[in-house]
Amino acid sequence: MADEKREHGELPGNAGSVPLTRGLSTKLLLLTILFVMAAEVLIFIPSVANFGQQWMRQRLQTVATLGIVLMEGDPNSLSRQASNDVLMATGAKTIAVRDEGSARLLVVSEMPPEVDMHINLDMVGPLQAIAQAFDTMFFGGDRLLRIYGSVGESRSEYEIVVPDSALRSAMLVYARNVAALSLIISLITAMLVFYAINRIMIRPIRAMTQSMLAFAAAPDDAERIIRPEDRGDEIGIAERELAGMQQALHRALGERKRLADLGLAVSKINHDMRNMLASAQLMSDRLARVSDPTVQSLTPRLVRTLDRAVAYSEGVLAYGRTQEAPPQRRRLRLFQLVEDVQATLAIDPASGIEFVNAVDPELEVEADAEQLFRVLSNLCRNAVQAMSGDREAALVRRLTLSTARERGAVRIFVSDTGPGLPPRARENLFAAFRGAAKSGGTGLGLAIAQELVHAHGGEITLVESGNGLTVFSITLPDGSTREERTAAAGASRQAVPHDRPAP
Repeated sequence: MADEKREHGELPGNAGSVPLTRGLSTKLLLLTILFVMAAEVLIFIPSVANFGQQWMRQRLQTVATLGIVLMEGDPNSLSRQASNDVLMATGAKTIAVRDEGSARLLVVSEMPPEVDMHINLDMVGPLQAIAQAFDTMFFGGDRLLRIYGSVGESRSEYEIVVPDSALRSAMLVYARNVAALSLIISLITAMLVFYAINRIMIRPIRAMTQSMLAFAAAPDDAERIIRPEDRGDEIGIAERELAGMQQALHRALGERKRLADLGLAVSKINHDMRNMLASAQLMSDRLARVSDPTVQSLTPRLVRTLDRAVAYSEGVLAYGRTQEAPPQRRRLRLFQLVEDVQATLAIDPASGIEFVNAVDPELEVEADAEQLFRVLSNLCRNAVQAMSGDREAALVRRLTLSTARERGAVRIFVSDTGPGLPPRARENLFAAFRGAAKSGGTGLGLAIAQELVHAHGGEITLVESGNGLTVFSITLPDGSTREERTAAAGASRQAVPHDRPAP
C-alpha cells in the first residue's frame, strides 16, 4: 500500500524528499526571523521617536550654553559674521530666551515668515513623540519647527526656529541603521534558535518520520524498527511508544502469516480428509446392508462418527474461506424457507423429534435466501443433535420456529426442548472453535451464523437456555412498507381460530 501511494505521489520516498520550502526546518527558521523582526519593530518605533526628541533636546542644550554667554555680554555687539557662525553651528534661524515673562531675541538671521510646527519639549508625551517623529520622516523636509523648553534646572526657557530637513535626515539614517542591526540580530537569533530546536526536536521527528515510512514499506523487517534514544522528555516517550507499536505490529504480522500458512495447510488437509471420509461413508452404507448382528450393532456408531468427521471438515473449510459475499436481499416468504430447512434436516421419525413451523405463511422478509437458509439450518441442526442425545422415551422433543414483528424489525425464534447449552458453550457463544454446544463440535456453525446475520444488519442472541428450553432470536431489519405490515397484521388476525368456546 505504501509503495502504491508513493508511486502516485501521495507519500515521499523518505523524509529527505520533502521540498525545502515545506520542511519543518525552513518553516521554523522563517517563523523565528518573523517573530524576532516583529519584536524589533516594537522596539524600533519608540526608539526612533526617542532619537528625534534627543536630537531636538541636544540642539536646545547647545543654544542654552550659547545664550548664557550672550546674555552676560551685549548680543548687539555680535557682528553679522559672528551671528551667522553661531546660527550655522546650531542649525537654527533664530535663537531666543524667555525669562521671568520677558523674551529676548539673542541671534537672528532673518525672521521666518511662518512657523509650521510648535514643539514644547517639556510637554511632549510618548504617543505624541511617535506621531511627530513619523510625521517628520514621511512628510517633512521643507518645514520650519519652533522648538522650545527649559534646560536643566534653569528657570529660563529657550527656543529656536530650525528647518526640519536636518532632523529628517538624521532620523532616516538612524532608522536605516536600526533596521539593519535588527535584521542582523534577527538572523543570528533565528540561527541560534533554529540550531537548538533542530537538535532537540526536528532531528528526532525526522528520524521518527523516516522510521515510520521505512517500516510501512517492509513491516516484516525487524531492522526497520526505530531505536529510541535515552531521553526523558516528550520526544523520548514518543520514540519509545512508536518502537513498542512497531514491535507489536511486527509480531502480529508474523503471527498472522504463520496462521495464514497454517490455515492453508489445514484447508488442504481437510479437503483430502473429506474425500477419504466420503469414501468411508460409501463403505459404511454397504456395511449397513450386511445381516450380521455384530455389524448391525457397530454400523450406526461408525456412521455417526463419520458424519461427525465430515461435518467437522466441512465446517473448518467453510470458516477458512474468504469473507462472505454481501447479501443479495430479495423479498421472500419465510414459511417456505423454513419448510426447505426441515426437508434438508431429514429428521428420523424414530427419534421422536417434532418439527413445528409456526411462521405466518404470509410473512415476508427482505434477506438473502441462501444465507438465511444457512443460518436457520445451523441453528436447527444444533437443536436436533442436542435432542437426539436424550434417550428418555417420555421426553418431549420439539423444534419450533416462530416469528414476531416489533419496532420495524422481524424476530425469528428457534426454540427446542433439549437439555440446553453447557456453561462453556454459553461463555464462548459465537466464538469459533470454543463455543461448541456438544462434545467433538467446532462451534463454527454459530460463528458463521452470527457473521451472516450481521451482514444483514441484524443481531442473533441467545434468549434462554436451560430447564428444558433453549431459544435463539434472530432480529432482521424489516424492509416492508406500512401497507404490507398492515396487511400482514390483518392476515395474522384472520388466521386466529374462532372456534374456541365462549367464556
